[in-house]
Amino acid sequence: MSDYSFTSAFATQIERFLEFKHAMGFYGKSRIWYLKKFDAYCTKHHLRVFDRNTVEGWVTHQLQSCTHRSWMSYIRDFGRWLQTQGDTTAYVLSDQWKSPLVRSQPYLLSRTDIDRFFTAAAQLKSNAPWQWQAVAFFALMHCCGLRTGEVRKLTPEQVDLATGHLNIVSAKADRSRRLPITDELVEMLSACHHTTEQEFGHERDAFFVSAWGNAVTPVSVGVIFSRIWDHAQLPRPVGGKRPRPYDFRHYFAYANIERWRQDGADIIARLPYLSRYMGHATFDSTYYYIHTAPDFLDAYADITQQANTLLPEVGFQ
Repeated sequence: MSDYSFTSAFATQIERFLEFKHAMGFYGKSRIWYLKKFDAYCTKHHLRVFDRNTVEGWVTHQLQSCTHRSWMSYIRDFGRWLQTQGDTTAYVLSDQWKSPLVRSQPYLLSRTDIDRFFTAAAQLKSNAPWQWQAVAFFALMHCCGLRTGEVRKLTPEQVDLATGHLNIVSAKADRSRRLPITDELVEMLSACHHTTEQEFGHERDAFFVSAWGNAVTPVSVGVIFSRIWDHAQLPRPVGGKRPRPYDFRHYFAYANIERWRQDGADIIARLPYLSRYMGHATFDSTYYYIHTAPDFLDAYADITQQANTLLPEVGFQ
């Protein structure tokens, strides 16, 4: 960690904090970049106490050149870590500094929509690898609730067909996880992998490839999704919510919650497993999916309130 050359009064603590994050599997460069900026600010202004004036002074300075606020999580996380190390006076940046969260509203897929989509995907005619990849690609989003980017970035090594697992590495916020998949998905992915291997050879960097053998792009995913959607003759609302690949992830979340409700299961007890499987940093992200389906609102109106008292807080961001 000494290679980072921190110079402020907080240099040792920052290095130890980064070592802790590294041990937890967080390798992102953005955290280091912004902590170096904080370190330089403290050195310049001779700051030696991690209090409100120090932290909010740097944040205010930083906002003069930044329009987004995602980097604030790094200094907030550092404050929390300092408190766990015995510095009870360390200041944790208030949530009041967070930007208001504006979430896009999903297109609520129906079971009929999904059946017609995958029927059309299986009949896709294309000169590109999408002809044999489309079903497997979107099935991972539908059956595992993966993010579009997580599927795009899969490598052959991360798709463990022998044991039936996916290794999602350095996903959102550098979180990684290992997910079990069904035998049906293993069979589907095996067929896709075999065909791609025949066309592009054994050595390739991506599991899902373009016509040039590179990883598929976000644009190509959107284009092929729309092509399949239209081929299935599914509706496109005018002026309303438009269907997109990410809606499979929404469906995965609320369909699981609805299945648990119908089975009479303890939804609060199972939410942590769903949260972990989907790669959420906090339960707030998982609760959001409860509110995406109007049909479920009455049944789940009290879930968030219960969870605030029944569920433990999840580690660091």
